[in-house]
Amino acid sequence: MAILFTTVFLIAFAILIFMRQPQFGKSPSGKRLELMKQSPNYKDGAFQNIHNTPQLTKGYSYSMILYEFIFKVNPRLCPVDSLPSVKTDLLNLPPDKDVLVWFGHSSYFMQIANKRFLIDPVFSGSISPVPGGGKAFKGADIYTVDDLPEIDYLFISHDHYDHLDFKTIMKLRSKVKKVICGLGVGSHLEYWGYSAENIIEKDWDQQIDLGDGFIVNTVSGRHFSGRTFKRNGSLWMSYVLKTPALKIFIGGDSGYDTHFTEIGKKFGPIDLAILENGQYGDGWKYIHMTSQEVLQASKDLKARRVFPVHSSKFALANHPWDEPLKEITKLAQSESIPLVTPMIGEVVDLMDDKQSFTQWWKGVN
Repeated sequence: MAILFTTVFLIAFAILIFMRQPQFGKSPSGKRLELMKQSPNYKDGAFQNIHNTPQLTKGYSYSMILYEFIFKVNPRLCPVDSLPSVKTDLLNLPPDKDVLVWFGHSSYFMQIANKRFLIDPVFSGSISPVPGGGKAFKGADIYTVDDLPEIDYLFISHDHYDHLDFKTIMKLRSKVKKVICGLGVGSHLEYWGYSAENIIEKDWDQQIDLGDGFIVNTVSGRHFSGRTFKRNGSLWMSYVLKTPALKIFIGGDSGYDTHFTEIGKKFGPIDLAILENGQYGDGWKYIHMTSQEVLQASKDLKARRVFPVHSSKFALANHPWDEPLKEITKLAQSESIPLVTPMIGEVVDLMDDKQSFTQWWKGVN
C-alpha cells in the first residue's frame, strides 16, 4: 500500500508540475472574471450553451471513446501520401485582391479591402500539449508564421488546442495588431504577452465596428472550451464579418442547433459560410456536425456558398481523413449547393462566386 500510495502521489505531482507550463494558459481572474459573471451566458461558474449540450452522447463514456480511439481498427484515419498543396506568396499578394487562403483544419487567412484577417492559426505541426501527439498530416504543414504578412485582426473562436495554438500565438505577437475573441480567452493571451489594449474580448450578440465599412457581429455556437480539466471557463464564439461588399460567417466549432436559423434570420443571406465539417462522431454528436448537418446549417444561414473546414490536417475522430470532403461533396451536388473546397494554400477569390475547385483529395491514399 505504501508503494502504491507513493506511486500515485508521484504521478499526480508530475502531472501538476507539467500542467504549470505556459501552453496550458491561465484562468480568468479579477476584473475579467467579474465581467464574465455579468454575462447572461455565464451560470454556476461556467459559460453555458443556449440549449442543454452534453459533451458525450447518452450511452458513451470517456473511457469507451478513448478505448475505441486507441485500440479499434479505424482504417485511413491519416493519409499515407503527402497532401497536395500550393505555396501562395502571402507577403506579396496584390493589395486590390479580396482572397482567402486555407491552411488546413480551421486555419485560414483573408485579405479584404486592404485589411488582413487570420483565423484560428495552427502552424506548430501539433495540436497536443503532450510532445509527440496530435501531429499534422504530411503536406498539411507547408506554411509557417514567417510566411504571413502583418495581421490587422486575429480571430480566435475558442481556446482548444486545435484553434488556439500556443507556439503559433507566441510567434505571431509582433505581427498582430488586434485580437478578437470570446470572454475569458484574453486571459490566456495576456499571460502569453499580448497587450490588454490590443485584445477585443466579447460576449455573444455584440458588435465591433472596425471602420471602413467593416463590422463584426459576435454570435453563438454549440460547443465548449477548456485547456485543462476545467471546462467552459471561457466563451466559444462564431462571427459574422460584414465587409464593404460581403457577409462572411466564421463558424468556429459547433454542433447543430437552432442558433443557425436565428443567425440566418438576423444577418442572412450570407455570401460565404465557413462551417466545421470533420472530427464528428456518434459519441459527441452535440458538439460537432455531420456533413448533412453542415448543409442544413448553411440553409439556415441562407448561405450562397459553403466552405467546409475542420478537416485535412489532424485526426481527432474515428472517420477516414477524407470522408468529410467526400460526403459533403456528394450531398451538396445532389442539392445544388455551391461548395468552396480549395487545397491547402490555393487562392480563393472571394469576389468570384463561380470559381470552381478540383476534388483534390481523390487519389490520395
